[in-house]
Amino acid sequence: MYVADLWRLIMRILLVCLGNICRSPTAEAVLRARVAARGLSDTVQLDSCGTGDWHIGKSPDVRATRAAARRGYDLSALRARQLAEQDFSSFDLILAMDDANLMGIRRMAGSSGAQTAKFLDYLPEHAGQDVPDPYYGGQDGFDQVLDLVEEGSDALLDHFFPGSR
Repeated sequence: MYVADLWRLIMRILLVCLGNICRSPTAEAVLRARVAARGLSDTVQLDSCGTGDWHIGKSPDVRATRAAARRGYDLSALRARQLAEQDFSSFDLILAMDDANLMGIRRMAGSSGAQTAKFLDYLPEHAGQDVPDPYYGGQDGFDQVLDLVEEGSDALLDHFFPGSR
């Protein structure tokens, strides 16, 4: 298979936080925009979810939605859902926003062989770090999440799709 053919393969990425109303929907929207800008929309499929069930069916947090909109990202169509067992066979890469969610994902994954990591692991200067949960803080926390997610999205795509910029 030629390298050019690899670009046609679909990569399915799932972004996971606790409730799926702040960090993971923000990451989904940002990564979706970055994927589109690189011409990879037919190659990369995205979704987000939470490990908890408190917000199933709800829209993203209004503060996350506003912060994202100020930067040109649209979260309005997204609805919270909970991580499900079938996700481990439906996605190639499952990225957690923090250590606690990564541990929960790995416990649930069991021996499925699903590839899991933290979202910032592909950003060398932040590898191993959490995307902080802005839920109980002020607006600046949502802006910080966007900063990290924008950088992390670019690093993730550079890692898996070098030369796609």
